[in-house]
Amino acid sequence: MELWHALNRGVDKRTIFEDSQDRARFVHDLFEFNDEKAAQNTSRSNMSNLRSRSLLVDIHGWCLMKNHYHLLLSERVDGGITKFIRKLNIGYAKYFNEKYHRSGTLFQGRTKRVLISSDAHFLHILHYLHLNPLHMLKETAAWRERRIASAARALTHLRQYRWSSYLDYCGKKNFPSVITTTLFKDVFGNYEQALASYLKDVELEGVQSFLLE
Repeated sequence: MELWHALNRGVDKRTIFEDSQDRARFVHDLFEFNDEKAAQNTSRSNMSNLRSRSLLVDIHGWCLMKNHYHLLLSERVDGGITKFIRKLNIGYAKYFNEKYHRSGTLFQGRTKRVLISSDAHFLHILHYLHLNPLHMLKETAAWRERRIASAARALTHLRQYRWSSYLDYCGKKNFPSVITTTLFKDVFGNYEQALASYLKDVELEGVQSFLLE
């Protein structure tokens, strides 16, 4: 199995999630477009119920920020990641443009992808995704440089931010139908404790060579 980190952001770094409805729609699309079959309905009003699917990918982690998204993916079928990301980007852009009465490109280009090719990268990458929301708080924005006044405050913020896979890894059902947690839970066990230790103890400068931004 190959694990890939995928990232895309808004064209000219524009906002791609204006409100919680947009974020919820994107999470819905993570489910809806992860299927070898065509989506049933991609209109803005449709939020279909759970249904039987033939998965293109396994989604091992995700995080939504104001102007970009992160995904951790492995393929179920040959070419599954390419097909899934294409469907996801086109489908969400269609929804967004319809809602906000705009036209044209929403994302800055092709989704960037990097293969998780080392043990060190593997052990960092899920934590990195889940720590991204710390950029939203002044006192935790410098988490990459280990300049955080309060790890407890940082963890509280992560528990309150529902637009990532963090809560599902902590055993709190958030969007459990979207992801598979087995791969990383087999490694980390109690994920909440694992991330807390990482935040306090790990030299985050070592992450820089792995980043896509």
